[in-house]
Amino acid sequence: MTNDRRLRPVDLARSAGVSTQQIRNYEDSGVLPPATRTASGYRVFGETHRGALLAYRTLMRGYGPVTATAIMRTVHEGDVPGALALVDAAHAALHEERLSLRAASEALELLAAEPPAPLPRSGGLRIGEVAALLGVRTSALRVWEGAGLLTPGRERATGYRVYEPADVRDARLVHTLRRSHYLFDQIRPVLEGLRREGSSAALRTAVAARGEALTARTRVMIEGAGALHAYLDAAKTGSGYGRSDQGHG
Repeated sequence: MTNDRRLRPVDLARSAGVSTQQIRNYEDSGVLPPATRTASGYRVFGETHRGALLAYRTLMRGYGPVTATAIMRTVHEGDVPGALALVDAAHAALHEERLSLRAASEALELLAAEPPAPLPRSGGLRIGEVAALLGVRTSALRVWEGAGLLTPGRERATGYRVYEPADVRDARLVHTLRRSHYLFDQIRPVLEGLRREGSSAALRTAVAARGEALTARTRVMIEGAGALHAYLDAAKTGSGYGRSDQGHG
């Protein structure tokens, strides 16, 4: 590998705002290509390593540290097509999230706009009946209740839970939102808004916030892919990405 100038671990660390130990960890994990060594065993880096570090730190913002590490390691193992396949998979997963959000938005708007549907029988439903209606386990309904998302009443004589039409509507909403990966703290204001005002304003706000978050993530993923492309293009004239068998010091 040829570089225009020699860089110490501390030089790379300062350029990225990390510790020198982190730079060593990056090399050991394959995020950086192997460093050359001095006669005394000290690592010597170069501009290719700076490029790899920049690519990784930019990838990490959009793809997360696990995927970003896997991408860079695969590049440095000499499998560029495999690394690009990891990029493709991450973008495909993001696309699925966007489709899921769109479907949830449409379903939630319909649910929020409709009055609570009549139950199969009068007197409310038991927890097992609601679980069967939604296709979930009774334990899920208990967890949602424990988190304050559901508030079914109780039969005075038996203490059994009784789900009225509004409770079933809330359970449907929680189930739909959880399938779209919403957190309990994000679901709670949606339900509170529906109960308080009977409107879907909070619901639309939550969905819009999720959409904005996905758009922001898409932008940083594109930025990361661009940094990876720049690194691959610049390193193409080097001695390759493969790992070499060098001692550690």
